Amino acid sequence: GITFNDGLVVQPSIDVTSGGFGINVWGNYDVGDYDNTLDDNEFSEIDITPYYGFSLQNVEIELGLAEYLFPAGEDGTRELYASLGWPVLGGLSLGLAAYCDVDEVDGWYGNLSASYGLDVTDALGVEVSAAAGLADTDFAEAYGGDDGGWYDYCFSLKSAYTVSDALSLEASINYSDTLDKDVLPDDVVDTNLYGGISVAYTF
Repeated sequence: GITFNDGLVVQPSIDVTSGGFGINVWGNYDVGDYDNTLDDNEFSEIDITPYYGFSLQNVEIELGLAEYLFPAGEDGTRELYASLGWPVLGGLSLGLAAYCDVDEVDGWYGNLSASYGLDVTDALGVEVSAAAGLADTDFAEAYGGDDGGWYDYCFSLKSAYTVSDALSLEASINYSDTLDKDVLPDDVVDTNLYGGISVAYTF
């Protein structure tokens, strides 16, 4: 997505699933303060997302509701979403997702993506991906734009290493920017180039 803090953040997440049903809780913890809008050592966002996922032939489908909470004081909001993902050929996959805000924004955002993954070894894999977003006028105006249309784009390079059946590590570098200044103004995009390291444990 679009970056908001150009400093260090920690983003813990827990995902609980049973069958096709699941719930995810994700948080953004700002290590340092930022631009007189975010305080250091506080959670600026917490998302709670119940969802249901299933397969239809070779297409992976997920339906859910994302509840966005902003402990720093901004009004929260919620979105209904649906996503599709399907393998095309070899390591190439395509994705389509649609989000409809039913609270504060009352608008929609869509995302088209393509990714290619390659196994370097049994434990090490790399993936390159590209994505582009499209927003309606209500969604664009909520984030500083004047009109609906092509919103943002992002290129990513990721490398994942499987330590064990339960433990995995991932590193990524990403570049995102606006596609149309009337839809997403340049001054809203604070940082274009960003990266991260993640650790995942399954139990």
